[in-house]
Amino acid sequence: MALALVLLAVTGCGGGEGKTLTVFADTSLTGTFGPLGRTFEATHPGVAVRFDFGGSDALARRIAGGARADLFAAAGEAAMRASRAPNARVFARDSLQIAVPKGNPAHVANLKDLAAPGVTVALCAETAPCGTGAGIALADAGVTVTPASRERDAAAALDKVRLGKADAALVYRTDVRAAGGAVEGVDVPEAAKAALDYLVATVPGTENIALTREFVDLLLSNEGRRVLAGAGFTPVTG
Repeated sequence: MALALVLLAVTGCGGGEGKTLTVFADTSLTGTFGPLGRTFEATHPGVAVRFDFGGSDALARRIAGGARADLFAAAGEAAMRASRAPNARVFARDSLQIAVPKGNPAHVANLKDLAAPGVTVALCAETAPCGTGAGIALADAGVTVTPASRERDAAAALDKVRLGKADAALVYRTDVRAAGGAVEGVDVPEAAKAALDYLVATVPGTENIALTREFVDLLLSNEGRRVLAGAGFTPVTG
């Protein structure tokens, strides 16, 4: 998941009270929150949804420092805690996959294969969600992997695979899906212990509490679940 901030503004439909709902969200949610923002605007005339996408840790620091936001959607509990936004709830979950080049030329079928002689592996930096998750899954499988490289995020690790510079990378299912067929994904049985929760919470001090609740309702609705599942997330509504 990219650490650079990506700003996406979704223009309102006009009319109504002319309110703006500002949502800080992890970069990995760009492809899902964009469509949901447009759906929200269509049912809330006069409301514009403005997204500020970036790394969850960086967004959390901005919120804790007083940046204006109405809603925060974070990858991982640590970032949500750092934002000091209370009453967060899990709305989606992501699981690890092994990303391999098309055709899987190294015949990687499981985590143990990542430690096989001659298999070149790219892992994410240990501080990145995909790096943390990889460490948990490999430890659970009792596998020690010496990566050929440690990449700053999932996108960089996937580039190594896509360009033929690595036989495999451990990233999340949504990362593989976002690659648009440039790589293939191999399921990891140990992924359950390395699942990444996505949480959402209203930011303290917002004047748009009603709107934040209604956006969360959309996120948890059948439409929200459909959009999230289409991106590779496992929706959570309980």
